[in-house]
Amino acid sequence: MIGLYWLFSYLIGNFMTAFFVGKIYGVNLQEERSKNLGARNAGSVLGKRAFLLTFLGDALKGVLVVGLGRLWYLEEWVIVSGAACVIAGHLYPFWLKYKGGKGVATFIGVGLALSPGLFLWMIAGTAAVLMLTRSLTLGMVGGFIFYVGAIIQAGQLKPYALLIIAIVCMLIRHMSNIKESWKRGK
Repeated sequence: MIGLYWLFSYLIGNFMTAFFVGKIYGVNLQEERSKNLGARNAGSVLGKRAFLLTFLGDALKGVLVVGLGRLWYLEEWVIVSGAACVIAGHLYPFWLKYKGGKGVATFIGVGLALSPGLFLWMIAGTAAVLMLTRSLTLGMVGGFIFYVGAIIQAGQLKPYALLIIAIVCMLIRHMSNIKESWKRGK
């Protein structure tokens, strides 16, 4: 059952909302601007409505995986691992040669569904660093640092280990944005 839940979570992550939103608009977002299948690129290329549709679709993937895990009374570490799998599916969709989005919207859905209290630390860290740097990308990095710190402080490192690995993968996918934001800040 656990293996099937994780596989199902990965496959849900493979539903690339931006791909389908782009198709509705007659645009292949893999060929536009950042070539990324995420809400930010959808919004940059197609506007606010496309951003919102993509963001909601990707966030709901995370909420769905966590919700199903809870509905099926799975252990928390299994659900958190499923959350990491849905993010991995978004980052590395097999049907698009493992070139997906950067995972932020899916992570937001996962974080809110898993533990709104822990997720508040993500928001606080993002807001604090954003105010200091005026960079949403660097703010997000700060948010992840606060979030992981809150996990450690809560004594949840072991059950959240795979989610932390997923966060590292997300940061790697954002590395070009991070470097660009860092250079602008100097």
